[in-house]
Amino acid sequence: MADQQVLGSLTSIDIQRLLELLPHRYPFLMIDRIVEINGDSSAVGIKNVSANEPQFQGHFPGRPVLPGVLILEAMAQTAGAICIEANDGQRPPGVIYLTSIHSAKFRRPVVPGDTLRIRVTKVRQKMNLWKFRAEAEVEGVVVAEAEISAVMSESLTGT
Repeated sequence: MADQQVLGSLTSIDIQRLLELLPHRYPFLMIDRIVEINGDSSAVGIKNVSANEPQFQGHFPGRPVLPGVLILEAMAQTAGAICIEANDGQRPPGVIYLTSIHSAKFRRPVVPGDTLRIRVTKVRQKMNLWKFRAEAEVEGVVVAEAEISAVMSESLTGT
């Protein structure tokens, strides 16, 4: 775990470790790092929103707004990374699949130049099914929230 920084009982995960934990790659890797991780119970992920991201060409020309579904994906990736890391960081047996989204709310637009701070907290885990409460903030203001569920699978094919 040379690429993690221990902060008391919390650790952080840099982009290199995220690439080891998650199957996502550009342009669909939605988090840049995890600045706090407390086992599998909670984490804080960071997404730096940049004007050169491909979604801004069409959403919306002249008035770029980060699509809400990508904010939800950033929440799911933050949760997924801590699930896999809590499994001793082993890629097999775990790939995380998003299974449900509940109570999603979008409170204000997220635009280039914003830094999303994504807080996920485990609500419960039963075997390979996980449920998290997630909030995304920009400068301390909640911009989105949701409850997300995910399942850890044996492989990328879902088996």
